[in-house]
Amino acid sequence: MMSNSELFSRRTALKSISSGFGYLAFAALADQQARAEKKTSVGAPGPLAAKEPHFAARAKRVIFLSMRGAPSHVDTFDYKPQLTKDDGKEGKFGRLRGGRLLGSPWEFSQHGESGLWISELMPEISAHADELCLLSGMHTDLPNHPQAQVQMHTGNHQFVRPSLGAWALYGLGSENANLPGFIALNPGNGSAQHFGSAFLPAIYQAARFGADRRRDVTRRRRGSGQQESVPNIKNPSLETDLQRLQLDYVQKLNRAKLGRDVHQPAVEGVIESFELAFRMQDEVPGLMDLSDESKQTLALYGIDGSATERFGRQCLLARRFVEAGVRFVELSHGNWDHHRNLSEDLPARCNEIDKPIAGLLADLKRRDLLKDTLVIWAGEFGRTPHGQGGDGRDHNNKGYTTWMAGGGVKGGFQYGATDVHGYEAVAGKMHIHDWHATILHLLGLDHEKLTYRHAGRDFRLTDVHGVVARDILA
Repeated sequence: MMSNSELFSRRTALKSISSGFGYLAFAALADQQARAEKKTSVGAPGPLAAKEPHFAARAKRVIFLSMRGAPSHVDTFDYKPQLTKDDGKEGKFGRLRGGRLLGSPWEFSQHGESGLWISELMPEISAHADELCLLSGMHTDLPNHPQAQVQMHTGNHQFVRPSLGAWALYGLGSENANLPGFIALNPGNGSAQHFGSAFLPAIYQAARFGADRRRDVTRRRRGSGQQESVPNIKNPSLETDLQRLQLDYVQKLNRAKLGRDVHQPAVEGVIESFELAFRMQDEVPGLMDLSDESKQTLALYGIDGSATERFGRQCLLARRFVEAGVRFVELSHGNWDHHRNLSEDLPARCNEIDKPIAGLLADLKRRDLLKDTLVIWAGEFGRTPHGQGGDGRDHNNKGYTTWMAGGGVKGGFQYGATDVHGYEAVAGKMHIHDWHATILHLLGLDHEKLTYRHAGRDFRLTDVHGVVARDILA
């Protein structure tokens, strides 16, 4: 029970927030004080409440490693000895369009008991070959970055649709009331559609966590790279109980509007997001702070002030988030669009991600999380086997490689193939719709049943397409 002086002080503070609603909110102080002191349950409330999958799930959560710009498959995970033999010969489309074939400048070798062929550009990831399921028959509709990126994320490059992460969260809910169920780390300048919920309720879109640019200047001087942060995660003006009072009054107004309008998705989204943001204050700062991680763990991810630091931090944060109950985490890494300077830029990009991703796989495995965490590595399409300008490769949507690990897929396994030069998928062909259907299946969701009624019909991630690649299931 609060003393009269405490009540007076809170009343004064509330009036200073806004003369319009401070006094009105005070009337509910006793009830809200009790609520503020009551600990939030582990499960998420409302639309984020955990839901049962359609059938037994192999994976409970997803970490999506998105390589923006389209990595060259024939230089990383798609071994093409014939391409090396035919280096310099006229390409498939002749001199006018195709140029001459460009054999990979990097050696491939077999790794693990499975003997998967992986490029020397990925030495750390190669050590986890027996965890990887290479999907080498990938193909998508268009060879343009914006459309292919949107299709990879939403299944459709023509219309605004919910993202893969939003569908996963809608289907399964969250396991932690104090965290977003869908987080995008380093989203960069990516389209809002990549992480959006479209016609799904707004609460299913991603919370976008980026780099703290102000702190980054100091950090770079110290040689420690950028650190991801959440802007405005703390209120500098109000204590928690006063924030709760302020929020309750605002929410009362929101609910009154919702009651008048009956159906108002924007208001529903505001109500849910305000509540989630309030709860996030307690847990997010601690999760974003890596100071409690051992030196050995930081070294495992390459968090050492070198070129691996930035992505290493993101990978470690992804592990911390999924361990805390986040359903879907997407990490973005850019600058894979190598029309030129392939010989220098591709090794640099691979170096930035190789150790962090290997560290993530090792850390998940030692914590017994890899078995039910689906890790996905993918770009929006691949690159051509023929050269461009002598030291580059053009766009190629007809055939490329992505991979998965953990989460119920076969490890040390290659599914599908491109032709001898890597131009197009010829076996185990997996369209982006099939890819989405398979990811949802691993999460225990039937892609044909995971629907949402909008504009008079039922929509789904895979539209009227999609076949689950059952051959890759462990």
